[in-house]
Amino acid sequence: MNSTIVVVDDDRDYLEVLGRKLAEIGFRQVRLEESSVKLAEELEDGCAFDLALIDMTMPDLDGMALLERIKSHAPSTECIMVTAINEARVAVECLNKGAYDYLVKPVATEDLALAIKRTLERKRLLDLLDLDKRDDLPKLDNEAPFQPIVTQSKKMLRILKEAELHAGSLVPVLITGESGTGKELLARAIHAASPRAQHPFTPINMSSLTGSLFEAEFFGHTKGAFTGAESGRVGYLEYTNKGSLFLDEIGDLPMELQGKLLRVLQDGEFSKLGSSSRQKVDLRFIAATNENLEQMMAQKRFRKDLYYRIRGGWLHLPPLRERSEDIFLLCRKFLEKYYDVNTDGFIEKEALDLLMRYSYPGNIRELKSILQSAVNLARGAAIRESHLPLHLRTAIKDCIEEQIQAVDSSVLPLAEVEKKHILKIYKQTGENKSRTARLLGIGLNTLRRKLAGYGVQ
Repeated sequence: MNSTIVVVDDDRDYLEVLGRKLAEIGFRQVRLEESSVKLAEELEDGCAFDLALIDMTMPDLDGMALLERIKSHAPSTECIMVTAINEARVAVECLNKGAYDYLVKPVATEDLALAIKRTLERKRLLDLLDLDKRDDLPKLDNEAPFQPIVTQSKKMLRILKEAELHAGSLVPVLITGESGTGKELLARAIHAASPRAQHPFTPINMSSLTGSLFEAEFFGHTKGAFTGAESGRVGYLEYTNKGSLFLDEIGDLPMELQGKLLRVLQDGEFSKLGSSSRQKVDLRFIAATNENLEQMMAQKRFRKDLYYRIRGGWLHLPPLRERSEDIFLLCRKFLEKYYDVNTDGFIEKEALDLLMRYSYPGNIRELKSILQSAVNLARGAAIRESHLPLHLRTAIKDCIEEQIQAVDSSVLPLAEVEKKHILKIYKQTGENKSRTARLLGIGLNTLRRKLAGYGVQ
């Protein structure tokens, strides 16, 4: 696991005991420190950890004093106090000074694991809240899993940090966004940044599964479960055990199959076709869709219980037209196999201008396809305007004409301007009412009333 932990105790033998227990649980970045004074000095110099396990009785600087130092210099570090004395008064005092939990020696491995899990989950939630309040751009602690995602967009960088925070937890994640925005790429990054990175990542296109195929593919089947089946089959669930299951296009899953998926999410158990025995499975579920699931629920096309089960963490990827600062970076990325992209000669200015002004209804996938076609036509020469698809050039021309007409048109009534703005934001959020209301700075009921007046349900 990627969380950083420091254990502070003047008893070297007990330090090593806790170190072994943390290794059994799965933590690798653990520091064992005998000197509370030394750690306090490092904290004052800017050192920080995700979690500190602190012994109460230590010479020079006891656990309570160290706790105060940590909360003063590294407030984002969560603390668990460890003591040989079980006194309610002391426990309450520790909690009042900022500790999250209080453990009594000797600490059983399962109790330690549970306390750390709860504490790190609290830290994740606090970090997510802090992310919304910050004006500066957050930095990734583990950049490697996110390197395939090319961006300098402030909006995207915040989403990647939020994704990293979700990756360290066990909660399911729902990724929404238009087709071609990179939902599977982000799902793979979350898996690679998670404690499950060494186990399988299995992507499944949910729209391709029919009733009988769903059970056979998901659950697997025993020998003889089907006519002519000479051997059993391992399903997605069993194959991906301890890894991450990516449920792509989950909005396309038929209603009759949503209940079967929900049972697995709730119970963590399944039965193979042809068998009555139940198997446990340990999975991280990541779902993605370009559909508006809230609208689908209102239309009785998606189960509410399944929606709230898969939406532990929610990440909405913006369309490429909202992150135009990334277009040139993506061009360099997609063309680096064919050109020296460190020079200016791989694409002419006029062609780049057109690419920067296009709206990309197919998003990043469409940009990649456009560039691949242009490479084929250019035959090694720099990409010119004439190498770009006709529909792109026509769309830019039509857009310019519309802008000219808008400037020449008479002033619209205020109500019409408001309507256009509300509908524009509503569309940009994927028709998510809660997010739209938050961006517009109005109440959800006010938004619903205005949308109803525009004939939008």
